[in-house]
Amino acid sequence: MFKELVTDVFFDLDHTLWDFEKNSALTFEKILSRNHIDIPLSKFLEIYVPTNLAFWKLYREEKITKDALRYQRLKSVFDKLELEITDTMIHRLSDEYIQYLSSYNHLFPNTIEILEYLKPKYRLHIITNGFQEIQDKKLRNSGIDSYFVHVINSEMAGVKKPNPLIFQLALDRAGVAAENSMMIGDSLEADILGAKALNFNVLHFNSHQEPKHEHCPMLDHLCEIKSFL
Repeated sequence: MFKELVTDVFFDLDHTLWDFEKNSALTFEKILSRNHIDIPLSKFLEIYVPTNLAFWKLYREEKITKDALRYQRLKSVFDKLELEITDTMIHRLSDEYIQYLSSYNHLFPNTIEILEYLKPKYRLHIITNGFQEIQDKKLRNSGIDSYFVHVINSEMAGVKKPNPLIFQLALDRAGVAAENSMMIGDSLEADILGAKALNFNVLHFNSHQEPKHEHCPMLDHLCEIKSFL
């Protein structure tokens, strides 16, 4: 069905192609150690991972700024862990996190394989809510930047997924209709429902093991894309 309609495929980046949780964990392992913060990494991540997702939701909804996101997610974690960390240290950790995050470049299994499979058949693009300076480094350092024609980010669009304006900007940049486009991402709210509202074809990469739904097909592995495209 999709093979006959789709000419352009839009991917989310974090949690879809670029293994955010693994790379983030390696980054925190490095910066917590170098700043002599004595807490087991697993204990820190147990609190950080859901906290970060919650603050990113607020950021998507325009309820906090980028600077507030970077500070508050760490401040909230240390408060929950009952660790006394100065604001100076929180800002240092925040800066170092951004500095080192893109130096780790683990991709989800089969990322290169599926991009190699799709590249001769479709034009490939990225739509991401991530910060431009970091996302560009992730794409370049992980060696996948050459697969994509357009990279649309929320800072460029002035809005974040699921706002329809970022999807419309992506369509305009690519010069393609939504009906001929496929959006593949991990977030039901931001990627799937956001793109579907503009009549994109959609596939949900279920990297968070979310419950099954009826909005679109769900994929457990990226190689399953071959069944649809």
